Amino acid sequence: MSDARLLEVERINTYYGKSHILHDVSLHVEQGEIVTLLGLNGAGKTTTLRSILGLTPPRTGTVKLNGRELRGLAPHAVARLGVGYVPEGRRMFKNLSVLENLQLAERGTVGDGWTIGRVYDRFPKLKELAGRKSGRLSGGEQEMLAIGRALVGNPKLILVDEPSQGLAPIIVIELYKTLEELRRQGASILLVEQNALLALKVSQRAYVIDDGHIVHTGAADELAHDQPRIRGLMGLREDEDIPA
Repeated sequence: MSDARLLEVERINTYYGKSHILHDVSLHVEQGEIVTLLGLNGAGKTTTLRSILGLTPPRTGTVKLNGRELRGLAPHAVARLGVGYVPEGRRMFKNLSVLENLQLAERGTVGDGWTIGRVYDRFPKLKELAGRKSGRLSGGEQEMLAIGRALVGNPKLILVDEPSQGLAPIIVIELYKTLEELRRQGASILLVEQNALLALKVSQRAYVIDDGHIVHTGAADELAHDQPRIRGLMGLREDEDIPA
């Protein structure tokens, strides 16, 4: 394994009951890069994240963070080792305020790590809304809070699941600018997304998953400029639009 590889997932097989969902899935994330995992609904994207987090543990294979095996650990132990999570649908404590949601997730910082104050600097809107219950936020504001909540845990790796879901296009563009800025500041991100073209623009590498199998891996910019190949890899007809 390369010294630069922060996350190494090797040939994992994950099941829901007797249903075999992931088949020998392998991928990796290097320090300081965004890697996108593309695929249609039901392809296995979220299950891959859940397997890394220990929410749906793989039966076989390895999941390593900085060379340390995560498979078999409870989700809270995986989080303590440095894996942050921005879940699909945001899933915050809707009866708690913005500040209270951040306080629940905050961990001690070392050096220039993420604090609630630094999250407010990055997302000034959250500071304005600090006392508002998170259930009363807009979708874009909730996504900011979900990212901020992950950041104050000071993770080594952030898993981001379908961040554009349900958001207006202008909000999605701003969200992706945020992800790019976080990477420039040193964050490492594994991004699960259906919005293929936008995700590829901010990523260094990309994987495509179909029916629980990785069917493509390569440079994101090369795939972004080959829309017929994207359609083929994602099982779309020539007349179908690429998800965006």
